[in-house]
Amino acid sequence: MNRAVWFQTSPEGAKAVGTLHHFVTKSTGLPNLLTHLVFLRVSQINGCAHCIDIHTRDLLAEGMSVEKLVLIPVWRETQHLFSERERAALAWSEEVTLVSETHACDEAYAAALAVFGEKDLVDLTLTIAAMNAINRMGVSFRMKPRAQA
Repeated sequence: MNRAVWFQTSPEGAKAVGTLHHFVTKSTGLPNLLTHLVFLRVSQINGCAHCIDIHTRDLLAEGMSVEKLVLIPVWRETQHLFSERERAALAWSEEVTLVSETHACDEAYAAALAVFGEKDLVDLTLTIAAMNAINRMGVSFRMKPRAQA
């Protein structure tokens, strides 16, 4: 079944989501590599093929090695490959994306706050929220990845 092209069907809605995306990619001060790492991990959790494709390409363009890239889903087992800030961002991304299960527990919040500080943690959480919103649109309306066989 073909589904609506959501950003054409609701251009004002797409503009609102785009404004948040623009803010988190241009105005937070978080490094591009960290932002795309968060975007990819959130998209992996949510199963958004379109976004996984995009942010995999973004991380490669930012210079992340293929070896590190493929281990993102199992980053806890390969922590030595990720900086303290990357590990904290990945952990908080999982905590917030799975909020119905985790309830953004105090321990996870304290751990993320210790690494990021208040302002960067709010910006990181906005980044996570933006990608969760986009993933929900991408999955719900079956946005296709650019990848070819």
